[in-house]
Amino acid sequence: MLVREACGQALSSEPAAAQRPLQLGRQPRRDEMPRHVEAAHSERPPRPELAEGLPRCPLCGEAAGQELEAHVWARHGQLLGAPGGDIGNDEQLYECPMCSLTCTNIQILEEHVDLHLEEHSFSEVLSLWNVAAWLGGNVRDLELAQWLQTEEDKRQRSEEEKREREEFKKLQRQYGLDNSGGYKQQFLKNMEREVDRGKMQPFEYHKRKADMMECLAFGIDDGKTKTSGKNGIIEALCKYYQNENKDVRHVWLSAGVDHFHSSLGDRGWGCGYRNFQMLLSSLLQNSLYNDCLRDTTSIPSIPKIQSMIEDAWREGFDPHGASHFNNRLHGSKAWIGACEIYSLLTNLRIKCQIIDFHKPTGPTGTHPRLFEWILRYYSSDSEGGGKVACTSKPPIYLQHQGHSRTIVGIEEKKNRTLCLLLFDPGCPSQEMQKLLKQNNDGTSLKLLRKFVGSLKEKQYQIVAVDGVLSLEEKIARCHASQVLTSEKIP
Repeated sequence: MLVREACGQALSSEPAAAQRPLQLGRQPRRDEMPRHVEAAHSERPPRPELAEGLPRCPLCGEAAGQELEAHVWARHGQLLGAPGGDIGNDEQLYECPMCSLTCTNIQILEEHVDLHLEEHSFSEVLSLWNVAAWLGGNVRDLELAQWLQTEEDKRQRSEEEKREREEFKKLQRQYGLDNSGGYKQQFLKNMEREVDRGKMQPFEYHKRKADMMECLAFGIDDGKTKTSGKNGIIEALCKYYQNENKDVRHVWLSAGVDHFHSSLGDRGWGCGYRNFQMLLSSLLQNSLYNDCLRDTTSIPSIPKIQSMIEDAWREGFDPHGASHFNNRLHGSKAWIGACEIYSLLTNLRIKCQIIDFHKPTGPTGTHPRLFEWILRYYSSDSEGGGKVACTSKPPIYLQHQGHSRTIVGIEEKKNRTLCLLLFDPGCPSQEMQKLLKQNNDGTSLKLLRKFVGSLKEKQYQIVAVDGVLSLEEKIARCHASQVLTSEKIP
């Protein structure tokens, strides 16, 4: 007996076998093999068993090798009928829906179809919903439906898991948690790019690299992104409001604060760290916080700030937030927000609170309640009824999705509308320097002003500083931060 190499099926010896289904129970003819393979299996991939040199029996799947013919007659002879005999016209035939094999026994056909199902991928089996009908309609239909449903569920789960992995990797890249290096690596990479583009000379590259490494070793900021002047920006604003700006009824300004902008090392992710530097620059000028900051006499570098936040986590602050970052910030480009600023300040015994403006409180998605809260914060410290109030209040950390800024004051216009004054770490130093000019005509204030209609993010959070903590109060707040909460408005 001959067996076709495409599926291990017995071949007929009749001349017309290539034009009709092959049948078990007849002696095959050798010259029929090529015609059958070309007609029925020209596109079918070779069976994996044949690649190993072990063709399987089409009836039971048992590897038989060169003894295939003897195996079929010995094991399944009662099902095949007499050699060379024709199947009676009144005997029911069962045809394989996958390879046109015809046999007279339904159980043998079931075993044969099972072999095909094991060999073919799920995509090929999807076209076989009618197998149950070929098998009599009541033999395999339920099992086939269950199998197909199981495979479909597996496929959907696999695709969903793949999408989740891709989204997770995208979020890791977006928030700097993809292990691609931190401040130092990005600084060097961007400087190398500047040299390649001819925007930086090699000697300048090596000088700036040496300066950066020295600052990182001491944990202090190099000051190259700081906007400084003889009297500072807040003092310049105070002078401007006293002499100019006729449309402002009243203005409240924070205590002195320096502006810091992003650099080659933190561009795209360092806004939270830069805003902390701004806030800290104000606290360092206030003697009330001298004891809390006795170990922090200079503005720390971004990697140092990352280490300071990790110190707060080790003290027990915000364990849930720490786990989000795998308890590690140093050496990464991870974004930070209001919770990390709160943990850092509280660990330094600086009293602060998080206020969560979790939904708009005005028309067209605006947040008037945020402006009202800022007004109460600064006006509570004002003395006298003059037009300009230079308060002793520190600036406020302002966070929304994707960015953070520092609130340094608020204007009240003559028509009673309110306008925040913001320092943005995305604003370069050369623009901020315009605020320090003697002949400031007010146009540069557009960099700072944000009216109610300008802040339309879905949610805003602020971190406001208000005094110092005793050691006992710090410990109590550390315990309370096991589940970090905020004051929600409204």
